[in-house]
Amino acid sequence: MSNRIQQGGLQVAASLHALVDQQILPGTGIDSATFWQRFETILNELAPQNKALLAKRDAIQVKLDQWYQQNQGPIQDMDSYKSFLREIEYLVDEGADFSIGTQGVDAEIATVAGPQLVVPVNNARFALNAANARWGSLFDAYYGTDAIDDSEGAEKTAAYNPVRGERVVATAQAFLDGAIPLAEGKHADVAAYELTGDSTMSLTVKLQDGSQTQLQDSAKFIGFQGDAAAPTLLLFVNNGLHIEVCIDRDSVIGQSNPAGIKDVVLESAMSTIMDCEDSVAAVDAEDKTLVYSNWLGLMKGDLSETFEKGGKQLTRRMNPDRSYTALDGSDLSLHGRSLLLVRNVGHLMTNDAVLDANGDEVPEGMLDAMITTACALHDFNHTGDLSNSRQNSIYIVKPKMHGPEEVAFANTLFSRVETALGLAPNTMKIGVMDEERRTTVNLKACIREVKDRIVFINTGFLDRTGDEIHTSMEAGPFLPKDNIKQQPWIAAYENWNVDIGLECGFSGHAQIGKGMWAMPDEMAGMLEAKIGHPMAGANCAWVPSPTAATLHATHYHQVSVFARQAELASRERANLDDILTVPQLGDMALTPELIQAELDNNAQGLLGYVVRWINQGVGCSKVPDINNVGLMEDRATLRISSQHIANWLRHGILNKAQVMETLERMAVVVDQQNAGDAAYIPMTPNTADSIAFKAACDLIFDGTAQPNGYTEPRLHARRREFKQSIA
Repeated sequence: MSNRIQQGGLQVAASLHALVDQQILPGTGIDSATFWQRFETILNELAPQNKALLAKRDAIQVKLDQWYQQNQGPIQDMDSYKSFLREIEYLVDEGADFSIGTQGVDAEIATVAGPQLVVPVNNARFALNAANARWGSLFDAYYGTDAIDDSEGAEKTAAYNPVRGERVVATAQAFLDGAIPLAEGKHADVAAYELTGDSTMSLTVKLQDGSQTQLQDSAKFIGFQGDAAAPTLLLFVNNGLHIEVCIDRDSVIGQSNPAGIKDVVLESAMSTIMDCEDSVAAVDAEDKTLVYSNWLGLMKGDLSETFEKGGKQLTRRMNPDRSYTALDGSDLSLHGRSLLLVRNVGHLMTNDAVLDANGDEVPEGMLDAMITTACALHDFNHTGDLSNSRQNSIYIVKPKMHGPEEVAFANTLFSRVETALGLAPNTMKIGVMDEERRTTVNLKACIREVKDRIVFINTGFLDRTGDEIHTSMEAGPFLPKDNIKQQPWIAAYENWNVDIGLECGFSGHAQIGKGMWAMPDEMAGMLEAKIGHPMAGANCAWVPSPTAATLHATHYHQVSVFARQAELASRERANLDDILTVPQLGDMALTPELIQAELDNNAQGLLGYVVRWINQGVGCSKVPDINNVGLMEDRATLRISSQHIANWLRHGILNKAQVMETLERMAVVVDQQNAGDAAYIPMTPNTADSIAFKAACDLIFDGTAQPNGYTEPRLHARRREFKQSIA
């Protein structure tokens, strides 16, 4: 890119410079020259440290490779292995007990448990949908998904199906029985909800048999909309989450319900991570400018997107706050939008949006920290009509950090940015993603490094398994992916994360998160399985859509997460030895059919994701698997698939010819699965000419050499090549 603006020793891409100069900085009290000079100072101090930390990663990996080459197979002496890990500074002492001291944390993170969305911030429509997913219709979520059985005439039809509708209402009323139970009877028995009282209202419930009752816990009713004599909405709260019961006896649904209920609306996505990283294909200045522009719009509250749907032009904006009348007659307001966090890029990648004095790309994570926080100044200064944080905090989720030193570096970076932007210490809160093995085994020491700004830790099977494979690549072949999930290390890892978080005082102060439900079309399965996350002590867990958030919210009404955390706090901490036990193949016999099936599955999923990433710049999408089940895919899923194939290649279970034949065959399958997408560019019949196909090959055949098995370096290079080819 030749169109650059010189700012001191920095060369800033013109598009980014214009965004900062004309949209981000006005109203902040910081001028452009000062902003870039302060960023250059941060770069000069910290970029060399960033580089040194990456070099240490590589040096540790070399030592691990050498040890595994000399100690092939399952670990025979765990104590000796741990001693070796300490010698190479992979494993460090965790130190004395402590509790985090983070202050100024919004309730959605500290004291209310609920679903969390993760969306690519470069897609304005997705970002707005997620921001507005704070509230969702339970009726719609049930009606439009397999959460409601479609047997006996209850199938989804183009027009409203009253049989299905009745089943939806009955299921929602059963939910109300659990969340806001009546003293007598059930919500299906209600003939009318009435408000009584003078200076302070209360709720009287008339049943169809003519009797009256109240809620078991009257404190759960807190407000209403409409006239007190004929309210149109009743507001309840349970486990910190709000429920709206909407009443309209003239509506299609309400007229068929004795109580006139037309909908039940739940507080759903309490928080959303706006992602600059794994779900985004942002490879250059043009892409980064869009990422920052959308985040700025969210912080100002003025982001909008116009699109066509059903032959009509629609414009989506951020929802306002919600207004009610409290029981004493005063005004009551609730936040109308999900609390927004932003996931910055990790320490590894650089970006050409800014070049340093030597003409080198700057570390992308450092650029993210400076600019995403500068955007948040508008939220702090209330320059728009809508607010995000009522505590004047910005919540930055930081991925792909390896161990306490790298977390300490992020802490230093955040401190420098706070000083540069005139912010109080610890305004920038951090979420530490526990998805790298060296972070897992040192989690308590990692938290200590950011104990006064940390608000989030999590677990995630995909990236964590990708790092597990790459870290122990030389130890021998790994189990098939489904078998890896059944090994002791994964359960120990999941429990360890909660145990350490509770030991460090997270309950009531910070989030302990769990990973994604990857099948957005299978909500019945999610409802059955994902209650396990609040039961595990997690006060947030990732879901793939606003609809899934509404359904998953029902779990947090069934489980009091903070009570559950109190129960779990007394259990014995998970076993570190289990976490360190590598899920190797061992004595498991692999038939040729099983090997090929595993390769087919990995190759098809890998190609299905990569082809959209390279050719369309789509960083996260629902990709049909080999059985045509739609799975939410991002770079974490890609990392595990590519590393798994690379591992089996490295240890002779596969050979290159077999892998190439499978890739060629699966490319045909993927092209067929995408035949209905007008923007799709096929890889076949000439895969040799397909940049996307070449990218997939890169990830596999160079997989053992990629830094920590990350896919970004190869993907970014091939995406830039593709963009250049169509320029």
